[in-house]
Amino acid sequence: MMPGSKGHAWLCIPHERLDILMTQIKFDIHTHTIASGHATTATITDMAKAAAARNLKLLGISDHGPATAGGGRASYFRSLHLSQKKRLGVEMLYGAEANILDMDGHLDLDDDILATLDYVIASMHRPVIRPGTIEENTRAYVAAMKNPHVSILGHCDDVKFPVDYEAIVKAAAEHHVLLEINESSLKPDGYRGDTRFNNLMILNLCKHFQYPILLSSDSHGPKRLGDFTYSLELLKKAEFPDSLVLNYSMDKLKKWIGK
Repeated sequence: MMPGSKGHAWLCIPHERLDILMTQIKFDIHTHTIASGHATTATITDMAKAAAARNLKLLGISDHGPATAGGGRASYFRSLHLSQKKRLGVEMLYGAEANILDMDGHLDLDDDILATLDYVIASMHRPVIRPGTIEENTRAYVAAMKNPHVSILGHCDDVKFPVDYEAIVKAAAEHHVLLEINESSLKPDGYRGDTRFNNLMILNLCKHFQYPILLSSDSHGPKRLGDFTYSLELLKKAEFPDSLVLNYSMDKLKKWIGK
């Protein structure tokens, strides 16, 4: 394995220790179903079955907004508040991964819809938005975080969207928005590039400011639901305190997002 290559060799948590850490995780709330329009045919019930099988206590569904090709329509998100609050013994939250549309932080779902959701993830995706400079990308994220309905900033580790991480973390704290460590980004076959350095920047800054983070699988379908293998290894590398990882406490998450 070449130094710096994005392979499995950097994993060093013993399997038994990793299993213990994984069983302590209570929830996964960045997940996608068939309503996201790509990569999976899984329904909400399919996801709940997988969550129950993996002993998760809470599952959040956060399908892509309408600007994503084949993403959920406004009517889909508008009706989510009518969905079951518990499925197969798993508590349910219903949110959205809204697209940031421009450098002014506008989102692809109207505020009246966002207000009905349990939480909102704001993310930048190509080709919905073209990557800008460090200053432009940072401005877009900060502007999106100013929206009172945004709870989480999605995968701001993407190497194609470089940002000022100190400014991002400070803005997140000011606007009460969580930053995620995205398992999909950290996978060896992840399409966002080698995001380890960016994620270490997020972790080290959050540790410095004593600001919590969220672990997210970003699973499209049930296969990787609740899997945080690479995220947990990075937390170990950063010596990040368990007390700042929200996934170990449902109560902390609910208080954070106001549910």
